[in-house]
Amino acid sequence: MKDTDPCPCGRTDAKGRVRAFGQCCGPLLAGAPAPDAEALMRSRYTAFVLLDGEYLWRTWHPDHRPDVPELEAPTKWLGLEVREHRVIDPDHAEVEFVARFRAAGRGGRIHERSRFERDADGRWVYVDGEMR
Repeated sequence: MKDTDPCPCGRTDAKGRVRAFGQCCGPLLAGAPAPDAEALMRSRYTAFVLLDGEYLWRTWHPDHRPDVPELEAPTKWLGLEVREHRVIDPDHAEVEFVARFRAAGRGGRIHERSRFERDADGRWVYVDGEMR
C-alpha cells in the first residue's frame, strides 16, 4: 500500500476526507507507538486488511495473545465504524467498533467492545474484547 492511498481504517481529517495511509495507520504498522487506544484499534483493523498477522501479534497483550494469527486472504474488509472510545484511566481504555467484511460470498460484521492497556514500555496493546 502506498503512503498516499486512503487509509483502510477510514479515519477522516477535519475536512471529512479519509486520511492517507502514511499519515494515519502506516507509521504505526512500521513501528511507531499508537497515541491512544483508538489509534491502535484502527491500526489493527488496517493490519487485518493488509494481512499483517505479525503486527497483530506484536500489539496483543502477551498474557492474552495467540500464536501469530494466520489471516485469510479471501476475507474482504469493507469498512470500520468506531462507535465509542472510552478512556478509563491513563493506562486503560475501551473502544467499541463495528467492522464489516465479506467472506465466501457472504457479508458479515464484527461488533466488539475491545479492552486496551499500556504495557511496561508505555505502548498501547489489545487485551481482549467482548462481542456484541
